[in-house]
Amino acid sequence: MGASSAFYPARIFLWSVPRKSGSTFSVRERDKQKMARRPSPHLGTKEVRTQELTLQTPYYLLDKSVLLRNLEKISYLRQASGVKCVLALKAFATWSVFDIMAEHMDGTTSSSLNEVKLGAEKFGGETHAYSVAWADHEIDEAIANCDKIIFNSVNQLERYAGKAKAQGKAIGLRLNPGVSHSHFILADPARPFSRLGEWDMERVKPVLDRISGVMFHFNCENDEYDSLDMLLKTIEERYGEILHGLEWVSLGGGIRFTNEDYPIEKLAARLKAMSERYGIQLYLEPGEASVTGSTTLEVSVLDVVYNGKHVAIVDSSTEAHMLDLLTYSEYTNVAPNSGPYTYIVCGKTCLAGDIFGEFQFETELKAGDRISFLDAGGYTMVKKNWFNGVQMPSIAVRHLDGQVELVKEFTFEDYAQSLS
Repeated sequence: MGASSAFYPARIFLWSVPRKSGSTFSVRERDKQKMARRPSPHLGTKEVRTQELTLQTPYYLLDKSVLLRNLEKISYLRQASGVKCVLALKAFATWSVFDIMAEHMDGTTSSSLNEVKLGAEKFGGETHAYSVAWADHEIDEAIANCDKIIFNSVNQLERYAGKAKAQGKAIGLRLNPGVSHSHFILADPARPFSRLGEWDMERVKPVLDRISGVMFHFNCENDEYDSLDMLLKTIEERYGEILHGLEWVSLGGGIRFTNEDYPIEKLAARLKAMSERYGIQLYLEPGEASVTGSTTLEVSVLDVVYNGKHVAIVDSSTEAHMLDLLTYSEYTNVAPNSGPYTYIVCGKTCLAGDIFGEFQFETELKAGDRISFLDAGGYTMVKKNWFNGVQMPSIAVRHLDGQVELVKEFTFEDYAQSLS
């Protein structure tokens, strides 16, 4: 990051976004723009909000009405383009809402044996088994629980494909096209020396007769249709010859097509044309796009201090409950984020940089006040941890009728058992 556009050698294109200069704790302009394009949270009636206030913070609150808006867009894309959509469990795996998600999606895809088993057991539909590397003690169980198994390398394919074939499972291989869209090199699958997929077609050609499909994953938070279109053209130019001989192709995830202003009709037409051109079944793997805007992290103010700026300390933590904020040096957001009182909102761990962001409020904050952090569904519950022994957030669901159900609580026993 740092330059407005960075180009890495060896066929790699990376679209990066510069940091906003200014105050250390200012919410960056890109973060504001991202939030503006995502579905707004449903605030509910006064009665429902009162019901929520009886729940002990911290907790994640998943709103099915917003989730459903995303799922309806996924259904539209499936119907208009013929593409199949499988939920990327690496981003979201809260299985208490899999019932409504399964009505709008075709199955799940994984990054580990545990995710394969969860998808097969709790979601149903097609179960795709992918891992950067399978272990000998995992492979039999992975094959037994999946419909398709996608290997990350020719080495792994040669080692395990025979077992998958013997059980009648579809076999795929991940290819790395050397092009990508990512704001962060940390999450860029086409970064220099990437281990994610095969680069060299001379290694791939001898095993083409052993696979029925391939997987490309080359996007991270890509909300620009023109960028995606350009990347697809590059893939077609490089791999068109082999695409004609395949049955299916997964284009991975990281495409923000459920955003409010995304040209989903253009995407549907583009995918349909590609599918028909090569006679292949296309797959997408939406993860965060499935749950965008649907979830908040509800916290309470514990203390307010002044150290040159007003600082509010809450009963949560970025490192423990919204880890990507630290990983990618981002801040979350609140709504409406306006008013005369400005506070830096921080977590309660010992980490000095445990900071959610700097926000504006209509009234002065005091101990006991509640704050809702927006868009806390993707890559949060799957990454939560027990750092500092801080209470792990419960999980609550607001159903379509407005009623809120507490579906999961964590206890000291969960903390203790996670350690030994």
